[in-house]
Amino acid sequence: MDKIEVGEVFTISDENEEENEVEVIGTVTIEGTDYVAVSFVEDLQEETDEDIDIFFLKVDQEGDFTAIDSDEEFEKVSAAFDEMVNEEE
Repeated sequence: MDKIEVGEVFTISDENEEENEVEVIGTVTIEGTDYVAVSFVEDLQEETDEDIDIFFLKVDQEGDFTAIDSDEEFEKVSAAFDEMVNEEE
């Protein structure tokens, strides 16, 4: 699969098999594994002062999004994205 770019929109299914559109708002590679930060397209389009929900997903070998397996992995990915955001500010 081609490299995932910020701004790309994908459809994912939640635990209830409901489909939702998400937009990639950031990407990072940690120890050879690609991760994306995504948010619901609907939330991003609304002009509001409320915080938006951001989700971190792992990109598997086929280029599909998968859940992050452990709290330790989640913390590592979250810290990497926080660091990336702080550098941009």
